[in-house]
Amino acid sequence: MKLRSDVLRIAALVLVSSFCPSLAGAQVAQATPRPITVDDYFQVHEVDDSQITADGQWVAYKVSTLSLKDDEEKTRIWMVASAGGDAIPMTSEEVSSEHPRWSPDGKYLAFLSKRNEGKTAVWLLNRQGGEAQRLTETIQDVKDFAWSPDSKRLVLMLQDPSPEDLEEAKEKSKEKSEGKEIKDKKPKAQRPWVVDRYQFKEDEIGYLERLRTHLYVFDIASKALTQVTSGDFDDEHPAWSPDGKLLAFSSKRTGPDPDRNYDSNIWVVAADNTDKGAHPTQVTTSPGHEDSPAWSPDGMWITYETQPDPKLFIYGTNHIAVSPAGGGEAKVLTRALDRPSSEPRFSPDGKFIYFIADDDGTQNLCRVPAAGGEITRPIGGRLMLYSYSVAKSGEVAALITTMDRPSEIFTIPDGKLTRITHTNDEFISQVKLTAPEYVKFKSKDGTTVSGYLYKPLDYVAGKKYPAILRPHGGPVWAYYAEFTHLAQLYAANGYVVLYPNPRGSTGYGQAYAKAIDAAWGNKDFQDDMAMVDYAIAQGLVDPDKLGVGGWSYGGISTDFIITQTTRFKAAISGAGAALFASLYGHDRYIRDYEYELGYPWKNRAVWDRVSPFYKIENVTTPTLFMGGDIDWNVPILGGEQMYQALKSLGRETELVVYPGEYHEFKAPSHLKDRLERNLAWYAHYVKADGTPARPAAAAKPDH
Repeated sequence: MKLRSDVLRIAALVLVSSFCPSLAGAQVAQATPRPITVDDYFQVHEVDDSQITADGQWVAYKVSTLSLKDDEEKTRIWMVASAGGDAIPMTSEEVSSEHPRWSPDGKYLAFLSKRNEGKTAVWLLNRQGGEAQRLTETIQDVKDFAWSPDSKRLVLMLQDPSPEDLEEAKEKSKEKSEGKEIKDKKPKAQRPWVVDRYQFKEDEIGYLERLRTHLYVFDIASKALTQVTSGDFDDEHPAWSPDGKLLAFSSKRTGPDPDRNYDSNIWVVAADNTDKGAHPTQVTTSPGHEDSPAWSPDGMWITYETQPDPKLFIYGTNHIAVSPAGGGEAKVLTRALDRPSSEPRFSPDGKFIYFIADDDGTQNLCRVPAAGGEITRPIGGRLMLYSYSVAKSGEVAALITTMDRPSEIFTIPDGKLTRITHTNDEFISQVKLTAPEYVKFKSKDGTTVSGYLYKPLDYVAGKKYPAILRPHGGPVWAYYAEFTHLAQLYAANGYVVLYPNPRGSTGYGQAYAKAIDAAWGNKDFQDDMAMVDYAIAQGLVDPDKLGVGGWSYGGISTDFIITQTTRFKAAISGAGAALFASLYGHDRYIRDYEYELGYPWKNRAVWDRVSPFYKIENVTTPTLFMGGDIDWNVPILGGEQMYQALKSLGRETELVVYPGEYHEFKAPSHLKDRLERNLAWYAHYVKADGTPARPAAAAKPDH
């Protein structure tokens, strides 16, 4: 069950000021560092999507902002020399822009933006200067794009237009032809959804109709748009061949109903075909999942991610493989590594393949010979590398965060890791952080488990502190060596903070990940409790002042924990669930459920075993349940059921539902409210320091 946490990459939360981020270090006020606060959640700038030019001289990137004043997120594109220096704003802070991509000839920077309340389109900036020009005029949003090698075309990812898209385009075309001012129309009554797909829900979309995503080639000079793939499939992650004649992409096209399996493959289609790609060439044939194709410089090979065993689905290790571009025998290059590997890219000379490895609570940039062989790490160590890009000249630009600094861009001239952006220098200079320790300990059955331990900011040796156990989302995911606002906030408020990577986590081998297959809340519960016991044994934690809480599978883990132990004085279950049969056909995980647990009417014993709801009478921990009202990843139904049961039993509990929120919250006001409620709940029940269980701003019922 791939339930992802949305509270860990806190570097995504920003309040952009008018100054140039690269100058921040020169404007730092010489003040005594202070403990981190809730509002600092909005002071961190997220740097993302670093893209280096073909000649290796410049890097474009995105900076995201969350504004409490406007209660919205905005994104802006910047550029910095790969050798370092002042950052240059490329787009206005008044309108959001993202997904920067350099043309291969280095003359232009294209990006996505939804301006003037229109559809998301590709916009173009000339490196020589001038205003951005809108490039595409599609009736639906552009979801993604990629430049052709000659810089004359783009491949666009477009979803089939909905009836509403078609009607809106027809009306605007009529008004334009009649010379009338185009105005937004009064919303019409929404038509009913007609559902006939096996997989019929997705978070942030809702009900899925048969509107599929396909590839289109856009000629920049003529503005001609040609559809090059089609069918009742979704086509994603396009990559141009070096000669610009072919497009590789990932698509699930196996069986009578691709919705029912995980069998995505790599396909190739001619970029100038006239039959909408009716007969693409299938490059890979593994029954598992293949994605993220990239071509070799000579066009003879394609590298990609592969997970060969569909029976293991999310628990299986993703590897890096290479296949002949025309199809043929595949070679898996990372099997001996036994670590999730992603984002493969050929080196400019074609001799090596770069990729990201998830390993032991970190993500590193690795490199393997294209023919197979020893894996090396151009960027290694205890850090979190989110993404990277490689110039034709060989330079690498990587997006990296460390435990003491939010995400920034780094290069590796002469093999030395060098930071070239300073977006968060001012913020970091203002706050005092605790340095987390990466610790290892034994679980109940002797298995070695790892995790990150944050001591309180005011830590004094020999003193015992209250603690918060924070199970992570996923479950197939992990805590990494990255800057984490939430952990620092709890530490600043006097808690020992425990971030375990129990069985089910990535980065410790396939056997470690699949140990919880159809057995949630068993070995992962033991591993989570082992970290609590470890911290107590170290003399750090007061065993009578324990709190627990998480989001997504972290919320589910919290439900497992409070139904199996009464050790905790307070719990917060965010976007959790405990009665899984009630979510069958209601959330987005129908395929995962049936692969892992079988049909609920046939395998009831298995479904009941993984549902902590049936142990609800064991719960004595005061528990706060939270979630978004339109979350189709882990619907609020799960929290409502647990809240109602505890309320019926007369236990201490509360339910907070955030309107208009999906699984990953968007509104800054809601993000702040959630943090304040977390602190108040734990202070009241764990510290028992007289703090009200609700923050002052929410002392009265909200509705």
